[in-house]
Amino acid sequence: MAGYNTTVTRSGIDFHVQTQDKGRPANYVESTVYKSGQVLSSRKTFYTSFLDSPDLQNKIKAIIVEQHNTILKEIEEGKFDPL
Repeated sequence: MAGYNTTVTRSGIDFHVQTQDKGRPANYVESTVYKSGQVLSSRKTFYTSFLDSPDLQNKIKAIIVEQHNTILKEIEEGKFDPL
């Protein structure tokens, strides 16, 4: 499944956020925040509880969107400024 890549500029600094499904057997969605090519933060959301769901792909997509958008909002709020 495709993920998202977004660059956000805050206070003249570019932050890049990459969110993707790591697939099986990992069974999690990972978001990584970069500043100047260095990893600032990484977040994982496991979806093992949904593996038997007939709607698994839609659930994964929803996790990707929610997690990515949450991190973008955190950047806009300044959470990563001190890092």
